[in-house]
Amino acid sequence: MVLVRGLLGDVLRRKRLRQGRTLREVSADARVSLGYLSEVERGQKEASSELLAAICTALDVPLSTVFAEVSEDLAREEALVLAHPTIEPAEVVASAA
Repeated sequence: MVLVRGLLGDVLRRKRLRQGRTLREVSADARVSLGYLSEVERGQKEASSELLAAICTALDVPLSTVFAEVSEDLAREEALVLAHPTIEPAEVVASAA
């Protein structure tokens, strides 16, 4: 099963790293605790819509852009799972790398 919170965290982390920013910088700008932002990026916490809006504002990225990337990643993961139904999604991704 693909967890959307994990895909969302991956997209947020990619956006932050492409900007060369630290968790500390983004958490301060978003007014979110450093630990919570880290958990969101690692897919360990479900972020509320308010929290996502704050993070996206801090990253200067539209929420719709983040959701579009999550949707693309989800479609790719689902296609991999459908192509290999007996293998867990993480195993397929690892073998594709």
